[in-house]
Amino acid sequence: MKALITGASSGIGADMAYYLNSLGYDLYVVSRNKKTLDKMYQGCYGKVTTIELDLSKEENCYKLYDRLKDEHIDILVNNAGFGDAGNFTETVLTKEIDMINLNIKAYHILTKLFLTDFTKRNYGRILNVASMAGFMPGPYMATYYATKSYIVNLSLGIAEELKDMNSKVKISVFCPGPVKTNFVNVAHVHFNIGSLTSTKAAQIAIDGMFTDKLIILPNNMKINYFLTKVSPMKMILKINSMVQERASK
Repeated sequence: MKALITGASSGIGADMAYYLNSLGYDLYVVSRNKKTLDKMYQGCYGKVTTIELDLSKEENCYKLYDRLKDEHIDILVNNAGFGDAGNFTETVLTKEIDMINLNIKAYHILTKLFLTDFTKRNYGRILNVASMAGFMPGPYMATYYATKSYIVNLSLGIAEELKDMNSKVKISVFCPGPVKTNFVNVAHVHFNIGSLTSTKAAQIAIDGMFTDKLIILPNNMKINYFLTKVSPMKMILKINSMVQERASK
């Protein structure tokens, strides 16, 4: 059994890789720093292949697929990504383009290529790591929220197509709230609400995937998810505006 995990050098990605390894999966782990990967996965069981690639560059997504397309990957975990916070007119455009390339384009390309192979053999799982942000707009983190909305809706649309095909291939989307990772440092935000540990978030994500859940939510986010479905958009925008503006300061 083999699993490919992107963004696997820290946080949820690393903990999902560890968890899958404990379940008997050989790992293919990807990040921009091979030395960090090699050090992190020294104690793992079975085969661990570390791959250094910057997936915000489109050509590297194709390189990754070409390298692994004959390895019979069982699980693809799209996890690589980052955020940024601030007023949209003041945030750095080049950073936002890199975010869009990594948070959207890399997910889209890898999902497309591996899913095509999975459907041909009628087996495989894809876990796309999104966020509660994917269910609503987010003032002061507008680009990040928009990228996660893309991933949520892409995953849901694909899931329905697979269902119509009677395919045994499964796709899930993991939508946590704040998680204690390096994300907050990169995004320049600080949340006052309680955060999950990355270890707990990873376990929830992987367990949910194996039980064929389409949308995987931590318990502390289920009420939030419900509120996004029943609350007026003006209220959601006002609340998110206050929360994100405060967090970004």
